Amino acid sequence: MGPVYTDPDRLRGEVGSPIVAVGDVVTRHLTDAGARPDLAVVDWVTERESLPAADRPEIEGYDARIDVTNPAAALTGDLLAALRAGVEHDGTTVIVVDGEEDLAAVPALVAAPAGASVVYGQPGEGMVHVTVDDVASERARDLLRRMDGEHDRVWSALGVEPGG
Repeated sequence: MGPVYTDPDRLRGEVGSPIVAVGDVVTRHLTDAGARPDLAVVDWVTERESLPAADRPEIEGYDARIDVTNPAAALTGDLLAALRAGVEHDGTTVIVVDGEEDLAAVPALVAAPAGASVVYGQPGEGMVHVTVDDVASERARDLLRRMDGEHDRVWSALGVEPGG
């Protein structure tokens, strides 16, 4: 959905505010490059493999921590509500997912404000950076509409109107 970066320092120069990072490796790279995310979503897994403790991003020092359960290939109401809470929180927030966070970038593009940067990992390629604007948000809404589930509950959990 956006350009792919392999150099975290170069990406740091491109991100807006707030920064929403989805994924352990992305969160670690951004933090190490001096662009600690305002909202980070981690699950201690990368490419379906458990992430060794030494490779996990540092999550100490975030103002708030939200723990949720979210199975693979799903978006639970708890994860969606946590994304909304994290975006609305004045400080930094880390969401620790028991399960999988891979799809969280899609609703993050809907919940995050215009001008925010959503960064997620593209396995084997790098970090995808999407600046939230009307086009990115509508594209994410369209993806969510095409997923199975209770769409009214999705919009409600994210705190947005169905139509945009």
